[in-house]
Order: sequence, then structure tokens, then C-alpha cells
Amino acid sequence: FCDFYAKIIESYRDLPKVYNQWCSVVRWEKTTRPFLRTMEFLWQEGHTAHATAEEAEERTIQMLDLYADFCEEVLAIPMVKGKKTDKEKFAGAEATYTIEALMHDGKALQSGTSHNFGDGFAKAFEIQYTDKDNTLKYVHQTSWGMTTRLIGAIIMVHGDNSGLVLPPMVAPTQIMIIPIQQKKEGVLEKAAKVKEKLGAFRVKVDDSDKSPGWKFSEQEMRGIPLRIEIGPKDIAANQAVIVRRDTREKTVVSLDEIDKKAGEILSTMQKEMLERARAHRDAHTYEAHNTEEFADIVTNKPGFVKAMWCGDEECEKKIKEDTTATSRCMPFEQEVLSPNCVCCGKPAKSMVYWGKAY
Repeated sequence: FCDFYAKIIESYRDLPKVYNQWCSVVRWEKTTRPFLRTMEFLWQEGHTAHATAEEAEERTIQMLDLYADFCEEVLAIPMVKGKKTDKEKFAGAEATYTIEALMHDGKALQSGTSHNFGDGFAKAFEIQYTDKDNTLKYVHQTSWGMTTRLIGAIIMVHGDNSGLVLPPMVAPTQIMIIPIQQKKEGVLEKAAKVKEKLGAFRVKVDDSDKSPGWKFSEQEMRGIPLRIEIGPKDIAANQAVIVRRDTREKTVVSLDEIDKKAGEILSTMQKEMLERARAHRDAHTYEAHNTEEFADIVTNKPGFVKAMWCGDEECEKKIKEDTTATSRCMPFEQEVLSPNCVCCGKPAKSMVYWGKAY
């Protein structure tokens, strides 16, 4: 992108440049993990060039907020937003911002990053533009991205022993209609009419020859948010049974208002999945005020550890060496837990989220 910018940017009128791309990336990972660390993966990334440092910083934060909103509102995964330490930031960046999620096993997952490159790369690649005052200036760049590791995050945050639990907003199939005693006259026809009434949703009818119990298990394994059970007795009563995947709560609904009720249940499910994930994260976020507390929490209580830090990279390295926990981010919402660094005892500069990570 720097070579590209150097050829196409000449004037302030050419700015800003904002590019988005989807591409596959190959990394020689020593140890692969499904979705999280694979040899090849797909990512979305953006690259921008701006006239001023202020515009670049504004874009960097804007994209971090967009990623966080997407993860929370669509994937139902709560995020901690913050700035990476200098040790953990992108090489060559002025600042790296991150969104961090907590998996069900208490490990952290970096879920998206946004980098402010300043004008460092512009100077290295001679990316200059003529400003309004007819002087040559260097552009300020940003980059931001997230990857298919978010699929892994969805599995680990929401899944259970029966399989996937997909948030309704991203589930490929939101509703599976399962006919009961489907060979009896009128059952499949009624299921088709229910599907038609639910046309506003992503809905399918499982009319395979498998038993209803098998279909229930398959629907649960695939994480389909709702299943609708309908058989001869239901048809006679002009009703159907809606079952939520996450709580397995059953609701008997009139066929006349099944579309309205299904929409309400899907909306409630989306909201409650986020609330449960946030409650889990908060319940597994701890505070440490000294080295002993920190080591005890990391060893015995999987999750985030909030602790004060002096800003010295040597303390950051020592914490990792002693506990294997790494700094996840310095959250935007800072707290003063104690006046001193959890590692060396010197005056603290920042509160940091620490944790073991994938």
C-alpha cells in the first residue's frame, strides 16, 4: 500500500485515501489452532492515508469502535477496548488499539486491532502531497483489521456441550421447522405455510426421513437459534411450539401470530446472549494489588486480571516470565486500583488488563 500511495498521492485534493480489502494470509504458525491460529486465514483489513495526524487518529478510533459495536451488537460478544503497550503494539506504529474478548475457559482473545502509523511509513516510502499552502507534507496512515478467528470466538463464547449456539443476527438459518409425524396428511403442507409466513427470517423445513429426536439434536449441534415443532395435534389447535437453542425454553404460539412471536424471541435471545457473555466476563475479571495476589489469581482463577503498571517494559516482561500472563490492553476507562505497580512497587502510570491468551 505504501508503494501504491507514493504513486497516486500528489495533492491535498487526493486525500483522504480509504481502502478496504478481503484477502487470505499465510503465516508459518508453529502450533496451529482451529480458527484462531491457522496456516492460512481470511481477513478484512483497511488502509487509509490522511493529511493530518488528527484525521488519522480519528479514523483509527472510529474503526476500533465500529469493530467493537459489531462484536457486541451482532456477535453478542462483549469487548474491552483499549490501547496496546509499546511492547505489544504493531511494529512501526505510533499506537495500536485493540478489542479484547474473554472466552468461556477464561482465556483472552484479541478480536480486532486498529493502528495509527503516523507519518513513519510515509517518510520511509516518500509518500508526500502538496498542501494548500503549496508546501510538501507527509501523509499520516492507519490500518485496521479482523479475521476469521471471530468464528472461533463465537464458538468459545456461546457454545455448549450440545454444539454451537449462534447469535440470531449471524445464524445462516435462524429458524428450523421440524414437522412431527410428517407422513400424516397435511403436516408437511402446514409446515410449508408456516415457512411462508416466516418469510422475513432465514428459515428452513427439515422434511428429511430422520426421526424428530435426531432432527432436534442436529438443530442444536448446528446452533440454529429457534426450532418450531408442529404436528397433527398442534395443527388441530392452530398452534406450534417454539424452542430456543440457548435456554431450551419452550413457548406455545398461535399460528396466526407466529411470525411476530418468532421475531420477539429472536430479538430477546440476541440481547440475552450478550448479557450472559458480559456477566461471565465480569464474573471472571479480578483485581490484583501486589505480586502475590497477581500470581495467585493467574494460577487459580482463569480470566482477566486488572492491575496497575509503572509503564516499564521490564516489569511487563517479568510478569509474562513469572506467570505467562500478557498485557491485553490499557483500557480507555482507566481506574486507580492502587498507587503502585503490581510488579515493582514503583508509582503506577496505567491500569492494565492482563490475562493468558490464545
